[in-house]
Amino acid sequence: MILIGDLEASGLMVSQKGRAFQPGNLALSRGETVMFVNDDSDLLHHVFVESDTFSFDSGDQEPGSRTPVTFTERGTFQVLCGIHPKMKLVVKVN
Repeated sequence: MILIGDLEASGLMVSQKGRAFQPGNLALSRGETVMFVNDDSDLLHHVFVESDTFSFDSGDQEPGSRTPVTFTERGTFQVLCGIHPKMKLVVKVN
């Protein structure tokens, strides 16, 4: 089991602020978990991944919320925000 403190220590956190993901690219190993944090004080976000091998949908994320996503498949995935279409993150899973 991965604790949130471990995620923070390992750097597997993605900030959602100002209609952007930070960082914009991420490389990790299969089975690792990324914590998506809505760092905006007044905007909802909605993280999702749709591919043939891996899918995830966070639903609407309130400001300040944290959503863990475990990448269970190898590949390169585009993470998007369902509310802000210009938000894009590329995750490469080895």
